Amino acid sequence: MTTAALFLGFLVLFVLGTPVAVALGLAGTLAIWLGDLGVMSVPTQAYTGIAKYPLLAVPMFVLVGAIFDRSGVALRLVNFATVLVGRRPGALAAVTVMVSMFLGGISGSGPANAAAVGGAMIGALSRAGYPRAFSASVIGAAAATDILIPPSIALIIYSVLVPQASVPALFAAGMIPGILAGLALMGPIFWMSKTHGFGLAEKDLPRPPFWRSLMEASWGLMAPVLILGGMRAGWFTPTEAAVMAVVYGLFVGFVVYRTLTLRDLYEMFVEAAEISGVILVVVALAAIFGYAGSTLGVFDRAATAIVATGGSEYVILAMLIVMLIVIGMFLDGVSTFLILLPLLMPIAAKFGWDPVWFGVLLTLKIAIGQFTPPMAVNLMVSCRIAGVPMEATLRWVGPLIAAMFGVLVLLIVFPELALWLPRALGY
Repeated sequence: MTTAALFLGFLVLFVLGTPVAVALGLAGTLAIWLGDLGVMSVPTQAYTGIAKYPLLAVPMFVLVGAIFDRSGVALRLVNFATVLVGRRPGALAAVTVMVSMFLGGISGSGPANAAAVGGAMIGALSRAGYPRAFSASVIGAAAATDILIPPSIALIIYSVLVPQASVPALFAAGMIPGILAGLALMGPIFWMSKTHGFGLAEKDLPRPPFWRSLMEASWGLMAPVLILGGMRAGWFTPTEAAVMAVVYGLFVGFVVYRTLTLRDLYEMFVEAAEISGVILVVVALAAIFGYAGSTLGVFDRAATAIVATGGSEYVILAMLIVMLIVIGMFLDGVSTFLILLPLLMPIAAKFGWDPVWFGVLLTLKIAIGQFTPPMAVNLMVSCRIAGVPMEATLRWVGPLIAAMFGVLVLLIVFPELALWLPRALGY
């Protein structure tokens, strides 16, 4: 009865269009009441859910993403990436992927990066001869790499829920798979562009000067080095690194580029507060859901039932892949982790999967779901900016999904792709 109330309550509320956070909180509260766990534990669990030191990094990384977007770093990264890729069909679309990867090392949010890159690139792609539906597909897919490349808000949330996987280890583990995902996307981009003649208008444009472009983009390129290098050197924790990134971004915007104003500063603070508030409300209310499920033993029984089906390790993993990709079509990475990790971690423990590898694997599955129609959150943002319906992207997004799925298979076959760098760095 209580188990049914927990899951069916959430499902019914979700189908009725209730916000995910509210559905989680109400379903968890109902189960706590029916299970006689004490209704007064509800506010306590909501507070406990967000009273975690690593979560302080979330609003800071959201803010630094807004700072680098408004300060013009994205445009300078576009020029430098163009120097590296050159001028040929598909080159500007590949530059879009590279810029998304660079910005992924700053903001760590897929939808936020889709908005930033989309605003900077949609017009340029259209002028170069790329259809807007194709451009929206590329931006939505490229932004999905952001929850892998550190700093990643999704990986921070994972570390809070799975204490045996530290934030530095997860950041290091996501680096190689994130880069591979970005490189994999470039294959179908060049193939489709060459096949359909996209980007011919950019072929005769001059390539920006290398050294000037490098100097202008160097301040943006240094941000991920500051964040990861500072943590590796022991100068600051991941949370303190987020604050340092904000200070660095403000210095670049106000002193180096001189593109930011006090009005921009106010608007960035408001934007970061709104986005962070939404994330933390979801975390707080999901904590009620997680407390109800774990205290009542629901998740352990469900995990035992899944393992007891008799499927091998890889059969269970295949089931989880399908489930996570489908769920990722509808929910962002943070919400997916908060809902499913209490169920998934007992399964991982029974098979002895490394929690760091498993976290990166789950994040990659969610990344694929974020640009897989019909309800892909990244694709929603890029389609809105491009002014095209999502169904117009179906023709182009398929090869991009296949490319990133290939990286997922590599990560399963070769776990060292995620585990080598954390071990080499001593995490």
